[in-house]
Amino acid sequence: MQYEGQLAKAECSQPFSVLGPVYNKNGAEVKVWYPGATAITVIDAKSKSPLGRLSSVESSGLFKGQVDGVNPDTGYRYIAELGHEAVEVCDPYQFQQDAYHAVHFIDHQPQNLYRQAGAQLVSVNVGGESVSAVRFAVFAPNASAVSLIGDFNCWDGRCHPMQKTELGYWVLVIPGLKAGERYKYQLKDAHGHQLPHKADPIGFSAEQYPSHASRIYDHAQYEWGDAEWLNKAASSNKYQQPMSIYEVHLGSWKRPRDTQQRYLTYRELAEELVNYVLEMGYTHIELLPISEYPFDGSWGYQPVGLFAPTSRFGSPDEFKYFVDTCHQAGIGVIIDWVPAHFPEDGHGLARFDGTHVYEYEDPRKGWHPDWNSCIYDFGKQTVRQFLVANALYWLEHFHVDGLRVDAVASMLYLDYSRNDGEWIPNVDGGNENYEAISLLRWMNEEVYKQFPHAMTIAEESTSFPKVSRPVFEGGLGFGFKWNMGWMHDSLHYIAKDPAYRVYHHGEMTFSMVYAFDENFVLPISHDEVVHGKGSLIGKMPGDEWQQAANLRSYAGFMYGHPGKKLNFMGNEIAQASEWNHDSSVDWSLLQFDKHAGIQRLYRDLNALYKHYPALYEGDHDHGSFSWIDHENADQSVISFMRKATGSEQQVYVVSNFTPVPREQFRLGVQRAGKYKLVLNTDDRVYWGSGYKCEKQFNATPVSWNNQPHSIEITLPPLATVFIVIE
Repeated sequence: MQYEGQLAKAECSQPFSVLGPVYNKNGAEVKVWYPGATAITVIDAKSKSPLGRLSSVESSGLFKGQVDGVNPDTGYRYIAELGHEAVEVCDPYQFQQDAYHAVHFIDHQPQNLYRQAGAQLVSVNVGGESVSAVRFAVFAPNASAVSLIGDFNCWDGRCHPMQKTELGYWVLVIPGLKAGERYKYQLKDAHGHQLPHKADPIGFSAEQYPSHASRIYDHAQYEWGDAEWLNKAASSNKYQQPMSIYEVHLGSWKRPRDTQQRYLTYRELAEELVNYVLEMGYTHIELLPISEYPFDGSWGYQPVGLFAPTSRFGSPDEFKYFVDTCHQAGIGVIIDWVPAHFPEDGHGLARFDGTHVYEYEDPRKGWHPDWNSCIYDFGKQTVRQFLVANALYWLEHFHVDGLRVDAVASMLYLDYSRNDGEWIPNVDGGNENYEAISLLRWMNEEVYKQFPHAMTIAEESTSFPKVSRPVFEGGLGFGFKWNMGWMHDSLHYIAKDPAYRVYHHGEMTFSMVYAFDENFVLPISHDEVVHGKGSLIGKMPGDEWQQAANLRSYAGFMYGHPGKKLNFMGNEIAQASEWNHDSSVDWSLLQFDKHAGIQRLYRDLNALYKHYPALYEGDHDHGSFSWIDHENADQSVISFMRKATGSEQQVYVVSNFTPVPREQFRLGVQRAGKYKLVLNTDDRVYWGSGYKCEKQFNATPVSWNNQPHSIEITLPPLATVFIVIE
């Protein structure tokens, strides 16, 4: 009677003790739970012949009886009579050992989590035949009951109670389910109170609002064609390769021509975005987070389904197709990854089983005041495995080339965005979050150990030491770090009226004091063109022509400066308005010469950057950079030389950040010989002034800028020029 009542109220935590077969010498005593059934007949799994009719227990939906001829090797099915309807069922509760298999060795290595938990397509033996099934496993250690619900049981939490295991996972195998079917979990907390229906934390596919349901997904179906790319990426030295990243928000890069009311799909993006990136010469695409998220306005930075590519743009297979197409076109794919926090949406991780399973319990550690979201408990081993597994998952199953880790600083410091009394010091009384530091090191070690083609990039805005140094050297283990200091200082400088730049010259040169302390990426990201900050060209001072010229000179300076490059979509066409996630990049601007010219400049800068190894090989090597003159504040001119590490190639970069042209400007060079101008951001094809400049120069033995030789050049107004020795 106890179990019948629990089953009827969806409160049974041990259904394997109640349901299914108990084998004996003649067959088995079989107990079946089917709410609403009026009769149950057990049949032979293969021949379908009747084996025995079960008796109803208290008319509750529970049936039991001795059935001869049933054994573990044959299994059984049953016919449930429902008024005028009869349904054939392969009893899930006869596959108890298959269900328990989900938790075997799950904690032995991080990737076991997504290989064992969630909804895994498996096969079970029924009547000597292999039958497709789905094995479910969900971690809810403090729940009093968990049921599997979905279209297959009319979302009735009474139908499929799950079994609780000693490890805190709830398991069940259901035969006959297929990829694409929807499901969720119904949980009751420790006091028996029903919680909001939860999506699968390890769900591989998910629906949008209003259901937010998880979908069963088969990772084995997609056939990849990018082996050549992966092998090449695994054997290349990323630090000595060009990396010009095009940062993209898929929902607002471009909307379909027929309507602005829908998004381009992954397949459409695989054609249009990939072709555009190829044309522009970028080496990588970086996607704002594509893990499933409920709120469009979060841009993906409030993810709920960490293991599911957002279905806004298509299925997981279609996202794989997008990545595959990028790779076959020679383009790398980086995704933004958000392990710092998650939102409170009812179907998500927050208070998952009625307790703080994933987040810190104390709000001084577990609540993020900036983003009104929960902070993962980086000290719990189950949470640590969940996050590390997720990082590996994207690399294994979606072949992405890199993870740009969001908001690292907020993870590293316990007092991040908190006032005195609002945070808890670590065991040593300091503000460093030792648990998060340990997690990041573990994640980076696993990524670089298991996926030679991959890289990790930290968005970290403080001076935390050795972010992009190996763990064995005491670092965090990231491959690269965003150079937020360079971004802040250079944008602050370029926004000044040229007349005042003389007083801020150091803002453009200071970055070289620390340029090689980390493996830097120079980011002009989405964060700089939103929330009232205006567009990139909108930050530039002066009239229309001077704004464009300032942008062009700044872009040239960025491509000359040590560090890999990142630009957000729209920067390359000088979009006038700041980014709006609900619309599209304003591609109509390209009908105007100014915007078409600036787009051509970015294309030519990418081509120049990739053509001259001096501009990328030594991005993280002191010996690849030499100042020519960093003290010419009076003229607001900055000049330096980049040197290749694998050859004698040299590229001289000179930026004039005033509207005053500099004729007969003498520039010190290291070697005698003939020099040529290879790019001038003031060229007419870029909507520049076309100020007359020499294209070739002969070095003379006139010592200048502490160099043994020099050349005389004309510096156009508000321009950056690139000069090489022939």
